[in-house]
Amino acid sequence: MNVQATMKALEKNRYTVRFFSSAQEAADHLDKEIDGRIVGFGDSATISHMKLYERLSAHNTVYDPNQSRDNDEFLEIAEKTLTTELYLTSVNALSETGELVNIDGTGNRIAGSLFGHKKVFFIAGVNKIEPTLEKAIWRARNVAAPKNALRYKLQTPCALRGDRCYDCSSPDRICNALTIYLKKMNDVDDVEVILIGEELGF
Repeated sequence: MNVQATMKALEKNRYTVRFFSSAQEAADHLDKEIDGRIVGFGDSATISHMKLYERLSAHNTVYDPNQSRDNDEFLEIAEKTLTTELYLTSVNALSETGELVNIDGTGNRIAGSLFGHKKVFFIAGVNKIEPTLEKAIWRARNVAAPKNALRYKLQTPCALRGDRCYDCSSPDRICNALTIYLKKMNDVDDVEVILIGEELGF
C-alpha cells in the first residue's frame, strides 16, 4: 500500500486528511478536538476498538448504536445519530486513488456519512487501503462484509464459510447497499479522513 499517495488523492478529492501512527494517537487527537458537542457514531469495529465512546462521552453527548441492548434500541439510537453535529464512522475500504467504499445492511452508517452534519470523520486503519477502486470494492464485499457477518453471528454463506461474498438472498444479508464516495459531499462543512498506521477493524 502507498499511504502517501492515498493521502494526496484524498486531499485532491477535498477531504481533510490526517495520519497517526497508532490508534492511541488518533484517539487522543479526537478526544482533544471534540469537546462539548453532540456526536453520532456509525456501527464501527474500529471505533469500538479505540474506545471512543468511553472517551468522548465523558465530555460530549454521544449516540452510539453499539451501546444498545436490542434491535429496537439500536434503531432508535441510530436514528438519533442522523441529526448530530458531528458524525464518526469507518469505511470498509479505500483506494490509493482517493475513493472510499462502504457496504451497509441497515443503512444507518451510509445515511449518516452523507448528509446532515457539520463535520464527518472517517477513521480507518491502513489495512483497508487498496491500490484501485475496483480492488477496494472487492475488499468491501469479500473481506469486510464476511467478517462483519461473522462478528454478528449471522446465518449467511459468507459468515458460515468465512471466505468470500456469495451474493446471497439470506434474510441476514448485510450487503444491501454499496456506497462509493468519489469526493467530499458538498454541504458538509468538513470531512476528515483519519488514517492509522495499524490494522484496525475489517
